[in-house]
Amino acid sequence: MPTSRTGRPPVQRAGRRPVARVSRDNPVRRLFIRARKAWDRPLTAYYLILGGSLLITVLGLVMVYSASQITALQLSLPGSYFFRKQFLAALIGGVLMLAASRMPVKLHRALAYPILAGAVFLMALVQVPGIGVAVNGNQNWISLGGSFQIQPSEFGKLALVLWGADLLARKQDKRLLTQWKHMLVPLVPVAFMLLGLIMLGGDMGTAIILTAILFGLLWLAGAPTRLFVGVLSIAVAIGFTLIKTSPNRMSRLACIGATEPGPHDTCWQAVHGIYALASGGLFGSGLGASVEKWGQLPEAHTDFIFAITGEELGLAGTLSVLALFAALGYAGIRVAGRTEDPFVRYAAGGVTTWITAQAVINIGAVLGLLPIAGVPLPLFSYGGSALLPTMFAVGLLIAFARDDPAARAALAMRQPRFGRRRGAVRESARAGGPRRWNTMRRRASAARSSGER
Repeated sequence: MPTSRTGRPPVQRAGRRPVARVSRDNPVRRLFIRARKAWDRPLTAYYLILGGSLLITVLGLVMVYSASQITALQLSLPGSYFFRKQFLAALIGGVLMLAASRMPVKLHRALAYPILAGAVFLMALVQVPGIGVAVNGNQNWISLGGSFQIQPSEFGKLALVLWGADLLARKQDKRLLTQWKHMLVPLVPVAFMLLGLIMLGGDMGTAIILTAILFGLLWLAGAPTRLFVGVLSIAVAIGFTLIKTSPNRMSRLACIGATEPGPHDTCWQAVHGIYALASGGLFGSGLGASVEKWGQLPEAHTDFIFAITGEELGLAGTLSVLALFAALGYAGIRVAGRTEDPFVRYAAGGVTTWITAQAVINIGAVLGLLPIAGVPLPLFSYGGSALLPTMFAVGLLIAFARDDPAARAALAMRQPRFGRRRGAVRESARAGGPRRWNTMRRRASAARSSGER
């Protein structure tokens, strides 16, 4: 038996067991790891907001063109009439979104009070006889001449988000949000004033969205449970009274889950929305081949455009729309959760609450799970008054996503593929000079938050 140098018998080592590399060789595992790394990158929220909003808007333009052709022809108008108006609104909204994404945070805060004052003035102007216009029984429009109209209550959502975020941020800087009086006043009275002006015109759907924004701001401000429940109880009581005293709203509430039009066809719109979704199948009947838009489904290009999408594009199309809204909502929550600027957190949370709540209410009504509230699908349905402030709000989210220090460093790292700057960086690297990445990283880590003073 061979011995070691010390004269002792050698120790027999156990053979190494083969290391299991199932996790590394598993393609699903590798795909999950890559997706998780891509999800955690600094520019993920920026790309999700920009790409998701643009895809929703473009797909909405296509569906508006498809769903509105028959309605336009029935009104003795060109088939592309509603599409052209929506396309013009999308162009103006794109300019607003670009401007909002390039504005500094201080300018956004400076615009809060002028936008609130303008929205209140226009919403009060709606009730002036001869100026306000009634559409479908709700007087909440102002005629701009010709076929162009504006709905000021849509701009009230943007006004509440900006003004409420600026108000709460100022109070947080002064450490006043620990007192319930400062948390409620003047945020809740101003919100109730906007709700009162909206309800004077009878638009309860927009009032519900405004209430959701208010509760979103209070939740982000850290309102205690008792205070939150108290304000919620008051809102529920007021809403129940308004629904109970209106036969039209009671009939809408009775149409939840309806499968038959009912007496006097009170649930006609809700039932035919379900018919449109049911006849779409997996991949739909084809773009432009909807049957329900031929006069069977009212408001096919506005409130019930999701039903036409399900009929023409099928389950695949509706799930794609839901996925885009889910990505947009996640990106907004991520921007609000990762910032240290209180104004950015409140504004991003308010915009995310606004878009998400409105999408849920619209889609829930089409699916028969919620009463028909008469609110459009954000960025998707026909309506310039709803599209313009929503695209400006998306521009806010883009600006906030770009303002993140890690995102700024990643954007600063991008160099043109051709030109002197790239050559200069290569020469600096060859000469042993510092890399631009480290410089930008130090600069981004040393930068202060845009809302700090």
